[in-house]
Amino acid sequence: MRKLLLLFITALIMHTSCVKAINQDSLWVRENYIKKEVYIPMRDGVKLFTAIYMPKDKSEKHPILMSRTPYSCAPYGEDKFLPLWNSHFDTYLHEGYIFIMQDVRGRWMSEGTFVDVRPFNPEKKGKQDIDEASDTYDAIDWLVKNLEGNNGNVGILGISYPGFYSTMASLSGHPALKAVSPQAPVTDWFIGDDFHHNGAFFITDAFSFYTSFGKPRPKPTTVGPTGFDYHNTDNYDFYLRTGAVKNFTKLMGDSIAFWKDLVAHPNLDNWWKARNVRQFLNNVQPAMLEVGGLFDAEDCFGAWNTYKAIEQQSRKTNNRIVMGPWYHGQWASKTNDGSSLGNVRFGSATSKWYQENIEVPFFNYYLKGKGVDSIAEATIFFTGENQWRKLSQWPLPNVHNKSLYLQANGKLDFSKPLTTNSFTEYVSDPAKPVPYTEDVHFNRTISYMTDDQRFAARRPDVAVFESVILTEDVTLAGPLLAKLVVSTSGTDADFVVKLIDVFPNDFRYEQDAPSEHRRLNSATYPMGGYQMLVRGEIMRGKYRNSFEKPAPFKPDTPTDVNFSIPDVAHTFKKGHKIMVQVQSSWFPLVDRNPQVFTDIYTCDDKDFRKADIRIYHDAQHPSHIELPVIK
Repeated sequence: MRKLLLLFITALIMHTSCVKAINQDSLWVRENYIKKEVYIPMRDGVKLFTAIYMPKDKSEKHPILMSRTPYSCAPYGEDKFLPLWNSHFDTYLHEGYIFIMQDVRGRWMSEGTFVDVRPFNPEKKGKQDIDEASDTYDAIDWLVKNLEGNNGNVGILGISYPGFYSTMASLSGHPALKAVSPQAPVTDWFIGDDFHHNGAFFITDAFSFYTSFGKPRPKPTTVGPTGFDYHNTDNYDFYLRTGAVKNFTKLMGDSIAFWKDLVAHPNLDNWWKARNVRQFLNNVQPAMLEVGGLFDAEDCFGAWNTYKAIEQQSRKTNNRIVMGPWYHGQWASKTNDGSSLGNVRFGSATSKWYQENIEVPFFNYYLKGKGVDSIAEATIFFTGENQWRKLSQWPLPNVHNKSLYLQANGKLDFSKPLTTNSFTEYVSDPAKPVPYTEDVHFNRTISYMTDDQRFAARRPDVAVFESVILTEDVTLAGPLLAKLVVSTSGTDADFVVKLIDVFPNDFRYEQDAPSEHRRLNSATYPMGGYQMLVRGEIMRGKYRNSFEKPAPFKPDTPTDVNFSIPDVAHTFKKGHKIMVQVQSSWFPLVDRNPQVFTDIYTCDDKDFRKADIRIYHDAQHPSHIELPVIK
């Protein structure tokens, strides 16, 4: 009890100090800035609401830093200033930036019609041909021509959906746009971001988001939509009781346009392809800085793959990437220093380090001509060893793709199995799907991507494979490739592959006082034998050959299921073990597969069936994971 009291007092003191500093920052901003609200006309006549924070200092010309958002540039009113309680944006104000926030077309106080992830139009011919890139161009053009005291240099940044608008800004072609930072950018909503991974529907995020965000806005407003009233505190229970996706569609109602589109396009068709921004990143002019979190539950895919697309398609672009041990947006936080996530600690204040050494210097150099451009091509934090690495490229040139084979009796080894007719079998029951976390909660957690997986390893419907204790460090740097040989008694199935770091049984962190932002009990959480999720990904089996043309499984027939898993940067330390878990549900993170070949968005509750799943691991069917091992 005394220890808990001391932790509480320490956290209270730190919180009080933080509040004082934030209040001082807010006072300084009001004393040194003025706020203007204007409507900026677009080429087709639609006007976009824009909040402008102008420095009172007239001794020098100032750069413009802009963020375009569908989430509101509140607070509205020229006497009401942006709250800075949990953002490092105040750093840019102290640097003398003109700071801009804009409601995108059709959202909040802007005119026009909103379109989710509005496709880029590379062949604009007239003033009515608009997209987010043209809206950005028009906004920048107005700002540099109408804001007194600007130096003619513009930068754009944004996290998540605003990250998508940042990527689109990089395609605007405006000569004043010198630097862009898409951070956790929405990039491909069918393959890897937010609402689908490899065609599997991430129902918790999609339903909770669109029941509020998706509501129509008939006219400009400062009042946001209300969310769905769940009348429940346990998301596993709520999503299981509600049942098939079509039941969620009924709860959603007829007014949510994007949900109806989503249901109407169950496969990767031209509608989805038009919303994949990667295909257009072939003439990017500004300096680029992609930023993301290794454990970002929403858009981990986007940061890695936006960077790679620019590298492959726009080779002359000054393009760099930063990936840290963060949840969604944690790198921009003032109150969470990035020293831990859930129960896992990283040994340093990674968010603060990034802000001071990467992002602010990046914009200062390109927009103010201040400092030097010393940012590495790839600045990646390697968990496990808990060190930043400044790299000349990503993926690394000295990576060896090494196969880690599933073996009989739950073994895991770099040697190919020699046995015959060997498999691990489990029953996948949609009525009792495998939870993605052991905690009872409602909102999807921000830390599940580092969660302890011991709860799952104890379930009979999770296949577990574990290596011997490592005699030397094994460092991974790059994407994983799962190559499974499976069978199912049904005609469809999901396959979740989880790569796990198993800590030694006597492992414990130093008993220093935990950060105020860490869960209170994390200092005493039993870390001995901890099964840290390093990376998990799902594959909807019917898309194993093609995302465009799904195909059923032939029951009880060994079948190859291969799929890519987003990049990792992790060192399995000497004395640890490597574990792989395979399962066929991940609930309610992902909707349940009925395990019969059907349109999952329109099927009925009665269509869900148990299935006998086999994961083969013999000489003829060597299921394995290809690991990107640094030599």
